[in-house]
Order: sequence, then structure tokens, then C-alpha cells
Amino acid sequence: MMYSMTGFGKGTYKEAGLEIGVELKSVNNRFLDISVKCPHILSQYEELIRSMLREKLVRGHVDVFVAVADKRERAKKFYVDLAAASAYCEAAKELAEKFPALTDDVTVSFLMKSPDVLRTEEAEADEEMVNGLKTALKEALAALSAMRAAEGVRLKADLLSRMEEIERLHAEISLRAPLVAEEYRKRLTERVCEYLGGKVEESRILTEAAVFADKCNIDEELTRLSSHIVQFRKICEEPAAGRKLDFLVQEFNRECNTICSKSNDGALTASALRMKNEIEKVREQIQNLE
Repeated sequence: MMYSMTGFGKGTYKEAGLEIGVELKSVNNRFLDISVKCPHILSQYEELIRSMLREKLVRGHVDVFVAVADKRERAKKFYVDLAAASAYCEAAKELAEKFPALTDDVTVSFLMKSPDVLRTEEAEADEEMVNGLKTALKEALAALSAMRAAEGVRLKADLLSRMEEIERLHAEISLRAPLVAEEYRKRLTERVCEYLGGKVEESRILTEAAVFADKCNIDEELTRLSSHIVQFRKICEEPAAGRKLDFLVQEFNRECNTICSKSNDGALTASALRMKNEIEKVREQIQNLE
């Protein structure tokens, strides 16, 4: 199964007043890059989120968004900042000494209402919340994988259809290549006859034609292209094919460029350029593959 790197997945957990939502968005990236945005109460579980993603994904930039709504009845804890309370008391004493006519009404209730003296401690994630996070994340991952797989099927079909066109152009070039040297020999013979009035040294013509044939010979490039086409189709059956295909397409390009530089024939060059255009389209599509 071939996978795209682009996708979206959403998962939720709802139970007894606790709601957790997870959204995953993935796009192309050379490596697996994970960005997590979640409430502070779950921040210590970011590595858990990353490890669950690494088990399923190989490449791509993934944005993870986690939302929590906890409406359960839970005991609250308070933190008393004694240093802040002492500072308020000291300030009250100074004010009482400065303004003795004023009534001193500093009480425990006054201190409890003072900023920073009494704070609600943030609750920690309990077992149910962590399990709910895992459940929502698994659901989101399943949806993301399904979308990436569906996109991968479309990409595979497009890549294989373009490979058929590349194979057709390969056959076209293979048929044309052997004719190039013979046509060159005929043109050379005609020109020499024209310039020398029909007096031609056949051995010189054959020598020149042989040198030309050697310079424009592309048998090796065509053989390697045939091998690349076979390998391409095999790799397309693998799950994480993106990197291998990316490397292989570079080899396609190299052989095609060599054919263009060696061809010395308009028709052959035109076919090679069309092949190069198809290879570029393949390369662009491969950038979307995991």
C-alpha cells in the first residue's frame, strides 16, 4: 500500500463529562516532523503523542491539535503563598503606623481575597484523561492513515500511467536510435559526392560514420532506463516508497539528459525531451509520497 503524506484525521473521546478532541493535519516533508499543541494539563504527555505517531508514520510534517473540556466533579486544591500574605501584613502595619486614625481591618478573609495569596492549583491529568487522549489519538490516526492511503492509491495510478508513457517513449527512441548513424552515413556520402563530383572514398565515409555512431550510441542509457522502469514498478508495491522512488527518478533524469546530449537527431531529441517532461511530472508527484 502506497501512502501520501497529505491528510487529515479527527478523533474524539466523550465520557461522563470529559471530552477530548484530537486533530491531525499532515503535509509534505523530507522527514517526520511533529508539532504538538495541547493544553498545559497534557503537556507532559507530548512525548507519548509523538511516539504513537512515529509508530504509524514515516515522513511528513504533522500538526497535532488537542482540546480538553473537563466538566467532571473533581476536588479542588488551593495553594497558599505565605510570603505574599506576610508582605501584605507588613504593608498593612506600615500603613497603620502612618495613618493611625484609620481602622485596621486586616483579617484572614482579607488576605484570602488578596491577589496571589490564594491560588487554585491546576489539576493534573488523571488515568481517565490519559486513556481518553490515547483513544482520541488512535481514532484520529486511523482517519489520517485512511485518507493518506486513499490519496496514495490515486498517486500510484497516476505514477504508473506516466511510467507507461515513459516506456512508450523509450520504445520510440529505441526504434529511432539505430537509424541515426545510417542516415548520417547517407547524408555524408551525398555531400562528399556533391563536393567532389562523385569521387568518394568509401573507407573514409565508413570511418567517419563509425566515429559518429560511437559518439551518439545510447544503447547503455536505454538499457539502464529499461531496468529503471522495472524497478520503478516494483517499488510502487512497497508501503514507504517515496525516498526510493525519489532516488530512482534522479537516475531516470540522468539517463535522459545523456540521451539528449548524444542524440544528434531532431526526432530522437524530441522524444527524449517528452520523456524528460514526463519524468519531471513523476518527480513532482513523488514529493507527495511517504
